[in-house]
Amino acid sequence: MAKGNVGEKDVERDYSKSQSARLLARLLSPYKGMCVLTLLMLLCDVVGTLYVPTELSALINAAISPKGSPELLSHGLSMLAASVIGSGGCIVSYFLASRLAANVGRDMRVAVYRKSLDLSGFDFEQFGTGSMITRTLSDANVVQQTLLMTFIMLAPVPVICVVSIVLSFGVDYQMGWLLFSISVVMALIMIAAVRRSAPIFLIMQGFVDRMNTRLREHITGVRVIRAFGKEEDARRGLDETFEDYARNAIRVNMVFATADCATFFLMNLVEVLVMWIGADRVGAHAMQIGSISALVEYAMIIMFFMMMGQFAILQLPRAMACLTRASQVLAAVPSVADPAEPKPLPTGASSAGDVVASFDHVGFRYADADEETLHDVDFRLRRGEVTAVIGNTGSGKSTIAKLLLRFHDVTSGSLSFLGMDVRELSQADLRARIGYVPQKAWLFSGTVAQNLRDGDESADEERLWHVIDVAQGGFVRDLPEGLDAPVSQGGSNFSGGQRQRLAIARALVRRADLYVFDDSFSALDFKTDALLRHALKDELSDAAVVIIAQRVSTIRDAAQIVVLDEGRVVGLGTHDELMRTCPTYQAIARSQQGGGVEDER
Repeated sequence: MAKGNVGEKDVERDYSKSQSARLLARLLSPYKGMCVLTLLMLLCDVVGTLYVPTELSALINAAISPKGSPELLSHGLSMLAASVIGSGGCIVSYFLASRLAANVGRDMRVAVYRKSLDLSGFDFEQFGTGSMITRTLSDANVVQQTLLMTFIMLAPVPVICVVSIVLSFGVDYQMGWLLFSISVVMALIMIAAVRRSAPIFLIMQGFVDRMNTRLREHITGVRVIRAFGKEEDARRGLDETFEDYARNAIRVNMVFATADCATFFLMNLVEVLVMWIGADRVGAHAMQIGSISALVEYAMIIMFFMMMGQFAILQLPRAMACLTRASQVLAAVPSVADPAEPKPLPTGASSAGDVVASFDHVGFRYADADEETLHDVDFRLRRGEVTAVIGNTGSGKSTIAKLLLRFHDVTSGSLSFLGMDVRELSQADLRARIGYVPQKAWLFSGTVAQNLRDGDESADEERLWHVIDVAQGGFVRDLPEGLDAPVSQGGSNFSGGQRQRLAIARALVRRADLYVFDDSFSALDFKTDALLRHALKDELSDAAVVIIAQRVSTIRDAAQIVVLDEGRVVGLGTHDELMRTCPTYQAIARSQQGGGVEDER
């Protein structure tokens, strides 16, 4: 199937033993002491587990001998001590292994998440939102569970097998060869199962990404799907994605089922053989009757631990793939990074007319684009003035805002903030001096107050109510809970206009040198738009303001208007000047006549 082939190539390309081993060593390095202690406790568990059947054999032999009870008591106490040591080691080792695996899983999630915050928008998109969610959650869970199984299921297997076989040879060489042969057969079954299932596990991890991406896409766009009557198409697409995963999961389960059946068959077979051959050896006086019980116990312990080890080892390729995927995120070099020694931004008094930000013949091209988005853009943003940016769709308006916030770096020319090139500043310092309202007004789940305090955590209620009034958010006062009113994820319990006003209020909470409004008034009616701009004029009189808009009525009073056309500045001036000299601006204004452009004249 074509999709399956694509998934297999993608996962195989992402699979690297060296990358996964380096990341695992890095994650385990803070917990070296815990690793050693866990292995020591596992050794106690193994010693106790193997010593019990040895003492049981001796106890049975003593019971049928004429020497009487002294040896019975001695062997019984030894069995009790071995049980206590083994049980204690088991409990402590399981606890330590669980804690270690949980710590590693947590560290992996935190590392991937923090790295994702360092990546630029373009860098993040190279992985994809669905894939990043999978790498942060599902992949970390797989690594955590596999690490736990490795310690408690896989690590004891070599010791158990070697010691049990050595003890069996000590009882009787024929029995030793019997357990050795069964162990070899079990090992071959395990190797065959791993070789068969490992590639499937790698493919399945790619399908997890695909399912997550498809589910997120359909849940986010459920209203559009319903509006266009595409429920059947969406269901068919989801079914195909889930069937791809289910088909491979069934293949893996068939491998597990076959291996389990073979293991249970061998367990019963070895028990019969031990009884049968052991009876002959006892009859030939080559071994004692109590030794049969010890050999049966050795065989069962070997089978049990090899079954668990088989299950654990089947998870290793999948965990290695998950570690590789996480290491790819951690190894990604951000295209926008802080300088080694960032320069501090100037503080102190400033006056109206000072240049806050300056575009000096800026050119910009996206990394995956064939041509530049912006060409030779040159203008200044001054304190106390409103600068508007307008242009047709795709002219590069929002790119101006992204460059100001340094979500991307300029390709040519320079962009300065408070007289310093933004590439010489730390991103945190730069963005702390900018208030930003994105094109899509996104709110976070919580309360109105919590969302507003994203702009300034120290803002008191008086400050919050003030910026709400400036942003024309009077509807908040009508809410029963006021500032404590709940906000759903994305602000879905508010209308588009209400979300925009809350997003504007959030930006106003921060006292900044520059405020950027990226098409932030599009969902407002003309009256609210006018009232908001009038309120902003007084509120932001000591800061530079950039308004990116599509409506001429929103920007007609700006001190300067930058007109973009296919990434080039084709007009720069006031509304009246551009109406006389800029054909592009004239065309935009004429197309909006009757929609509010003339209403405010």
